[in-house]
Amino acid sequence: MKKTITFAVMHFTVAFTVAYLLTGSVVVGGAVALVEPAINTVAFYFHEMVWKKLEARKEGLSSKGMSVGMASRAEDQEITFAS
Repeated sequence: MKKTITFAVMHFTVAFTVAYLLTGSVVVGGAVALVEPAINTVAFYFHEMVWKKLEARKEGLSSKGMSVGMASRAEDQEITFAS
């Protein structure tokens, strides 16, 4: 959550500065700086959630693939017992 808050502060500052420089208006700069980062911050939060799920799915598939690969190699090995 701290990452999201610091991102929002940075984004607010950048949005205000860009809007102010483009329009010369503090009111327009402030309005853009309030609306645009708020929407992007929410979007960023969900973006992070999706990426975490994708990474978890990828890790799950990797570990399943490794265990299946290990099992198939074990089945291919011949076991002999000393008599």
